[in-house]
Amino acid sequence: MPLLEDGSEKGLKGHFKEDFSHRTRVGLAPRAGHIDRDVPYKRIATEEAWTFPALVKAQVEYFESGEAKGDDSLRMAAMFAKMPSLQQMMQDLGELRLWHMDEYGIDRQLLLLTAPGVQVVRQSEGTALAREANDLAADACRRHPDRFSACAAFDPRDVKGSVKEIERAMGALKLNGAVLNSHFQGHYIDELAYFPILEALEAHDAALYIHPTAPWNAPHYETRGFFGALAGFPHDVWLHTMGLIFSGAFDRFPKLRLVIGHMGECLPLQLYRFDWMQGNADGRAHLREGQQVKLQHPVSYYFRNNIWITTSGVGWEPAIRFCMDVLGPERVLYAMDYPYQQSSDEVAAYDRMNLSPEHKKMLMQDNAERVFNLPR
Repeated sequence: MPLLEDGSEKGLKGHFKEDFSHRTRVGLAPRAGHIDRDVPYKRIATEEAWTFPALVKAQVEYFESGEAKGDDSLRMAAMFAKMPSLQQMMQDLGELRLWHMDEYGIDRQLLLLTAPGVQVVRQSEGTALAREANDLAADACRRHPDRFSACAAFDPRDVKGSVKEIERAMGALKLNGAVLNSHFQGHYIDELAYFPILEALEAHDAALYIHPTAPWNAPHYETRGFFGALAGFPHDVWLHTMGLIFSGAFDRFPKLRLVIGHMGECLPLQLYRFDWMQGNADGRAHLREGQQVKLQHPVSYYFRNNIWITTSGVGWEPAIRFCMDVLGPERVLYAMDYPYQQSSDEVAAYDRMNLSPEHKKMLMQDNAERVFNLPR
């Protein structure tokens, strides 16, 4: 994410409207990143951020109270709150967002409550804010059924409340999965106490998207400028994903679907080594306070059966082709990462990728429809 230490927004794209029809009428050549408006697939972007005023207010008040010292995810939320143009884009679930989608040729967004979400507010407020978030997201989907789908928020610190809210979101609200903004005050959902949430996700056929947040042990990252996307964000999702695998969650819940972004946080590149080194943790009785299980499969099995990745922020053909090759073309989904990254050049790059028509449509449309149970 293009954030500086002073909280400024250098690097965020502004709201620039370009009249493509005017350029055509006057005979101007399209720029290099001109988007093809007649492609044989829909562009479904699957990691698109949003938030709402009550959540931002709760985050800022908790941060300013000084009651949550050392919570760098909460500090990140307070920093985001001071960025008016970013907040304007994230809090809009109507005209402005639709205008940007049209500008970039995006047919549908999958809305994810942005990091750090409801996980960093006072614990007494988390589930109520998750309910409000899900009501707002569901309303946006009802108002624009052809443009928006959404993942449900939940506060994992409230296990019973999370299970109940997942049931409501997948049932009455008809949302399309759930989003967890990685660790929650140093805890991870691979801990046994949170397994009822995983059970509920599997029971309701709801994919879980784990989105990055600031790492729990942030000072070592921050002093080197690696607090965000350069290292802290991907490393935290890496720990969360590998933790889920080695907890035995996918053996216990074999139909559980996990989605991670940013080209799988580079995890697919390491599958050979993960399998080779699996014995360092697999079945080691002294780990997880004596509760470490023995996995039923190699690590790579779970990536090819329970895990999907999105391309958010990595519109790079060599990486996409590699992940399609090692995971399968059905396991890679397009995402833009709006509004943190947005570029017509990036969208145009996808259109130019040398993929078969079948695999291009899977990447941009079909896989998202299957994984998140989207309307077809």
